Amino acid sequence: MTEKKALKLTLAKPRGFCAGVDRAVLIVEEALAKFGAPVYVRHEIVHNKRVVDGLRDKGAVFVDELDAVPNDRPVIFSAHGVPKAVPQAADMRGLNWLDATCPLVSKVHIETERHFENNRHILLIGHAGHPELVGTMGQVPNGAITVIETRHDAETVSPPKGALAYATQTTLSVSDTAEIVATLKARFPDIAEPHKDDICYATTNRQEAVQALAGETDCVLVIGADNSSNSQRLVEVARQSGCPHAMLIGSADDIDWAQIDRAEHVGLTAGASAPEEITQEVIDAFAARYTLSVNEMAGRDELVSFKLPHQLRSA
Repeated sequence: MTEKKALKLTLAKPRGFCAGVDRAVLIVEEALAKFGAPVYVRHEIVHNKRVVDGLRDKGAVFVDELDAVPNDRPVIFSAHGVPKAVPQAADMRGLNWLDATCPLVSKVHIETERHFENNRHILLIGHAGHPELVGTMGQVPNGAITVIETRHDAETVSPPKGALAYATQTTLSVSDTAEIVATLKARFPDIAEPHKDDICYATTNRQEAVQALAGETDCVLVIGADNSSNSQRLVEVARQSGCPHAMLIGSADDIDWAQIDRAEHVGLTAGASAPEEITQEVIDAFAARYTLSVNEMAGRDELVSFKLPHQLRSA
């Protein structure tokens, strides 16, 4: 019998679900418990197939738009937030709707509305087409926002004359966004900024952790979905921090074992919408192939929690 290769696996801390994702998933589960199945959800509640499939198995129905929701069933808006027109349309139909928008995304919505009311044109830093950006842009009339995706955009943007403000998507690269913001401030010294950084605590904490992880490992695996902005940023941060062999995986089935065989020390983290059960499955897959030593790095404890919508607080 061939002796297994020894391998060290270090887990990032923090990793996985953030408070906003916890809340969004719980909203669907509690709505099913209170109203019975089916409960409708506009778009993926969070960007993770395992989570979405699990909720679908319990009776959630995921739809693209409100037209697919029957008048007599509740509908939930995803954690990424929605344009203001969506709840307005739900109200016009008399739908029972619940808002699972992360409160830290709602903060950006409120700031954006305030800037518009103060006659400031908004430079919104983020990824065009991402649901969170679509939701933020939908808080104000068309034309009130210009999207900034890159430092080049910040260097070349020609906003309308008058007062300016900036806001950001909550799941961006901290370092890349800092460069974009510095460029905007250099060009527009009077630009209004958020009272508190728009990039959320969970994004910042997970990027700090993966940066430390990349510095001591040969390879970093990030559990997450292709359409998960915060997970994709973790891969980028790991590579920028000196670990070129950083890979995004949806589950243990996606691991490139040939690459792992060349490593002695592997780091493992998970995006904010990836459940811990997938992390455990990945650890089990490693243990089946290697003589494994597993440890968790020192890191920040996250004690944040958010209240459920008022319709569910007695559930």
